Amino acid sequence: MNFRVVSYYLSIVCFFVAAAMAACCLFAFPWLGHRTSEIYSELSFESDGVRGLLFSVAVSVFAGILLRHWAKGVRGEGLYRKEAMATVGLSWVIATLLGGLPYMIAGVKYAPAIRLESPVYAEVYEHPYHWRQNWASHDLNLSESQFKVLQAVIDDPSLPSRGISLGEIADNTGLDSQLVRSTVSQLQALEGIGSKLRTIEAPGASNPQSTLVTVEWISMGFGDAMFESQSGFSTTGATVISKLEDPKFVPHCILFWRSATHFLGGLGIIVLFVVLLGGSSAGKALMRAEMPGPTKEGNTPRMQHAAWRFGGLYIVLNTALTILLLFDMNLFDALCHAFGTMATGGFSTYDSSVGYFNSAYVDYIITLFMILAGTNFALLYLLVILKAGSGSRFVRWKQQVIQVFKDYELRVYLSIIVVVTLLVMVYGLSYGDWDLPGDEAAGIGLFDKITRSLRYGLFQVVAIITTTGFGTHDFNQWNEFGRALLLGLMFIGGCAGSTGGGMKVIRHILFVKILRHEVELLYHPNVIRPLKLGNETFDDKDMRRGILAYFGFIAALFMLTWLIIMAVEPDTTWHQDDVSNKLVDNSSAVIATLNNIGPGLGIVGATSNYGAYSPVSKLVFTWLMMLGRLEIFSILILFSPAFWLSRR
Repeated sequence: MNFRVVSYYLSIVCFFVAAAMAACCLFAFPWLGHRTSEIYSELSFESDGVRGLLFSVAVSVFAGILLRHWAKGVRGEGLYRKEAMATVGLSWVIATLLGGLPYMIAGVKYAPAIRLESPVYAEVYEHPYHWRQNWASHDLNLSESQFKVLQAVIDDPSLPSRGISLGEIADNTGLDSQLVRSTVSQLQALEGIGSKLRTIEAPGASNPQSTLVTVEWISMGFGDAMFESQSGFSTTGATVISKLEDPKFVPHCILFWRSATHFLGGLGIIVLFVVLLGGSSAGKALMRAEMPGPTKEGNTPRMQHAAWRFGGLYIVLNTALTILLLFDMNLFDALCHAFGTMATGGFSTYDSSVGYFNSAYVDYIITLFMILAGTNFALLYLLVILKAGSGSRFVRWKQQVIQVFKDYELRVYLSIIVVVTLLVMVYGLSYGDWDLPGDEAAGIGLFDKITRSLRYGLFQVVAIITTTGFGTHDFNQWNEFGRALLLGLMFIGGCAGSTGGGMKVIRHILFVKILRHEVELLYHPNVIRPLKLGNETFDDKDMRRGILAYFGFIAALFMLTWLIIMAVEPDTTWHQDDVSNKLVDNSSAVIATLNNIGPGLGIVGATSNYGAYSPVSKLVFTWLMMLGRLEIFSILILFSPAFWLSRR
């Protein structure tokens, strides 16, 4: 192993991350860093966010200089397969570590320090440095008014950093204003809970009802920051943050960095290392690792040239989506959602994800681009770039379009989307999943419900199969069959050569064909039947072994990590009445992170996040996201001593 060569390329990653962080500082200025729903003149410069980013830039540059110094004199030396694999694996580790620094240094807060479950039980965040049990249980005996007031203080503020006024609490709870004031004083006197509550006199206010009540929120620690960072780079889109809309807790420039990690992760997988490695055997090996299965028609033999082309296409698609989204949102939101869409990541600037906009236009536009992002980029390239040849331009383009839709994997991918969407729509209509409380009074008929089911059903099916993870509808409230369909889609993923994560459609196709062939051999042991994919024939024993080994690794990894999470995660993570959901919730969390989906079921569903999990579980999920994004083997090989010690 030539460690100096590896060090040289890792230094490039450090400088690359530093440059991206520095660019995000621009969004600390309100005129650029503000959401569609915000008036930028009411916002102020985000000094905490800039401090977090600039300090992280300094650390990244310093790390890059150290690595470059260690690699002094190595420029021009060859990068072989082993060094290439080490470079890719370690680069994701370094990017995750550096990418998590802004969250910690900027003091991003992700959850309230009180979990109120009932008038007789609550949990308080008291052990920030414990590896497993951060929360202390408190038996309570709250009166009805105390419970209502405390619940309002925790759940009702639109901006938790500001808090909620005594008058607002009185309006929300229906309690007398004097009773609210005395109740807050009583709550502050309680052991455990009282230490997390604060009262603040509103600036310039003479009315006692303007007094603000706030609850302490938890700052992101190492496990939280690594989880969020890797979720961005691996384009998983899972998060631990509960209140994205509060700029005091999550500055806009940090929020943009969060989305920028999606852009870098999606672009880096397709381009970065192949560009660096060029057409060497290592570069080809890495491109094959990202695009498993048979090589698609349209791949140029020159790997470096292909990477530049696919990277250019990726940037063009991001730009096109941003422009289209500008019709219904501002530049900040459009960029962040474009990054999350084309990288099949799923980070949004709102807690309610894309559903915040409540726009059919936005839903359908993002759905279309999610489908494109989950498609093999080599095929997309054929759709937009006309090859040289005889005949008119239209005829040649038509031939290329026909060639694209002859691709077996693409046809299966689109067929899965159509079939599952229809099933979700039909079962959802029969179970009332698409009904709203005011439908009957508003005279909403069957046709309107069908269009609603198409809009929301198609969006969620595409978001899950492409591993984007955006949400417009709470699928955790769907019927059991609909939820089971989405759980199954989590195991599939997008096409090979796309930015989508998951196991890839092509692997499932080959796995089914290989199994069918093995079954046939049981009753026809002498039959010789080549493996066919569409009109192409493959007879590669190494590929067969690789597909079977991959599925075996996935199954073993799922079982191992699921058992680990079941063992280490305390029951207090769940509501007392929901502990029975621990088995299903943990399994869906493992599936969602291993396959880079993002949301799962239960406590990690469409309207929830991973913030409730313990630090050790978050680190396990971080590792799973990295494994899933890098096709498992690139990370597992780093744990082999023989890989580092052998010379070849």
